[in-house]
Amino acid sequence: MPGPLEGVKVVEIGSIGPGPWCAMMLSDMGADVLRVDRAGHVREHLPGERSYEFATLRGRRSVGVDLKRPGGAEVVLRLAEQADALIEGSRPGVAERLGIGPEKCLARNPRLVYGRMTGWGQDGPLAHLPGHDLNYLALSGLLHAIGPADGRPTPPLNLVGDYGGGGMLLAFGIAAGLIEAARSGRGQVVDAAMLDGSCLLGTLIHGLRQVGEWQDRRESNRLDGGAPFYGTYETADGRWVAIAANEPRFYAELLDALELAGENLPDQFDERRWPQLRARFAETFLTRTRAQWVETFRARDTCFSPVLTLDEARTHEHGVARSSFVPVDGVLQPAPAPRFGRTPGAVAGPAAVPGEHTEEALRDWGFSPAEIAGLAAAETVVQAEVRKERAIR
Repeated sequence: MPGPLEGVKVVEIGSIGPGPWCAMMLSDMGADVLRVDRAGHVREHLPGERSYEFATLRGRRSVGVDLKRPGGAEVVLRLAEQADALIEGSRPGVAERLGIGPEKCLARNPRLVYGRMTGWGQDGPLAHLPGHDLNYLALSGLLHAIGPADGRPTPPLNLVGDYGGGGMLLAFGIAAGLIEAARSGRGQVVDAAMLDGSCLLGTLIHGLRQVGEWQDRRESNRLDGGAPFYGTYETADGRWVAIAANEPRFYAELLDALELAGENLPDQFDERRWPQLRARFAETFLTRTRAQWVETFRARDTCFSPVLTLDEARTHEHGVARSSFVPVDGVLQPAPAPRFGRTPGAVAGPAAVPGEHTEEALRDWGFSPAEIAGLAAAETVVQAEVRKERAIR
């Protein structure tokens, strides 16, 4: 079945983190995404080796191009002529120096949506400095709000800056750009910065802080683990459960399930006595195992979940019923999302070895056999050696 982006052609200039994740999102939705990997990366790749980021590289082909050799930039410009969108994730100015910046690409294809993924954005005093997910999250103010009250700010993996504030932001920007280009006939540059995206994800928290409804201390607020009815608790077997009974009716159901409804407890929203209430909840949850609490809450209309490990999440009954994980590249991976009723698309294919499809893909994108042979002879493009057995190194 075709996906909703069937027929959309995207050129992805090889990068790490949010760029590949954005390309994965577009590919999962049916777009034909062609990844341009560095020739050096192709040459350094060991036969049988699988990239650390293999899961986010799924579902698209790869060509190896040496952008520093004569004709390398021209290969990308030829691809851009036929593409609807292009993704690049270098620091500001690098694509221009390589000859594949937005001005040259849009001159070849005025309808092109040129997506740029950076940490700090294309301008500003930090634009040319290096950084990673955690640095952008730190400047958004959100990192300061995450973690224990008596400890240090805690990185929420690399989910907020790299993927939510980066890859997801760029995927949305490209989709919006494609809709506008279809209407106007003109492309444009999409400047997606992980700092901007991290700030955007924190819209509610920033708003609450500025009207005095968010305390600038970790674990002091309703959503940061401060509220005893919104957090995690250890169980008798050393595992954990999560409760999120914000609304009074869910909170009443929670007390009933914990057999605490008859006790003289502090009021749900009496923040001064939250520590006392949390201690009582913690004491209660330690009286049963996680499995026993799951059974207790199974028929309850409240907000409760076991805290699953990564391994457990893949086999939970709800995820299994919805096929939330599907086999790709020899392992179970999160299934493409969101889901579409009429154009669901196909399951993504395996990740490509860098340069695996150089000759095949260039033919499909309009290069003649003679042109491909000439580019290969000049080492402007590189075809990878591929073995079926691949191991993660």
